[in-house]
Amino acid sequence: MLKHFCLFLVFLIPGFAASAQDRAPLEPLIEVLQLHEIFAVLQLEGVNYSGDLDREMLDNSGGEKWQQVARDIYEPNRVWQTFLPGFSAGLEGQDTAAMTVFYTSPLGQKITTLELQARRLMLDKAREQDSRAAYLALVETGDPRLTMLRNLVAANDLIEYNVMGAMNASYAFYSGMVEGGAFEPDLSQDDILQDVWAQEADIRRDTEGWVYAYLVLAYAPLSDVELQTYVEFSSTAAGRGLNAALFAGYEDVFLQVSKALGVSIAKLMQSKSL
Repeated sequence: MLKHFCLFLVFLIPGFAASAQDRAPLEPLIEVLQLHEIFAVLQLEGVNYSGDLDREMLDNSGGEKWQQVARDIYEPNRVWQTFLPGFSAGLEGQDTAAMTVFYTSPLGQKITTLELQARRLMLDKAREQDSRAAYLALVETGDPRLTMLRNLVAANDLIEYNVMGAMNASYAFYSGMVEGGAFEPDLSQDDILQDVWAQEADIRRDTEGWVYAYLVLAYAPLSDVELQTYVEFSSTAAGRGLNAALFAGYEDVFLQVSKALGVSIAKLMQSKSL
């Protein structure tokens, strides 16, 4: 569920494929989790994010050329090849059979479908804001449903995973910009770290709002019994192991692509200033 810094520069980061032998045992789990479909949505999120970068860092001068770069750099198959090794390694020694059994069940399939639909809907900024408002309404009314969502967040450690992922990606992005010549070369790693940590409160606040807005939207069709069943699975060793493996794969992607994105946009900024 990581929201930010999810771009992949194909001309800077070589993809490497896990062997078919290594991948084969995971295929049933990959299929029931609809991971390939999720990565297709991530490409759309990346294109949207590139528009934000264009406005904030290129003064809307990127144009169609920049949009095409964004589509290319977030090509799902290439991102997948970066994600898969970390995901596979994270599942070593885990009970993948229990994971597959749960997500093959009618409830498991319902959950993955709802999550995928919610990711697509959250591409619409107006829909995202509506979902954030719906979450705040639950907070204000003390709706018991919120307790289950909080238990799900706690079971999967969703806020901390996302916050640390975003901060690490931000550090990699700034490092890439330094390497690309956007800042003075004497800018130290300590300087970058200090700047990143200065963003921690804002990142945490935005992350919490986005995660809960997403959960409210995704799981609205679930009954309380269904949601509680999902919370209970997420609290098992298999549920926690799967979540950790997913974030391990995402982390590999985010660190690599964020630095590459920083290098790329720095060079583009320099070319615009010539």
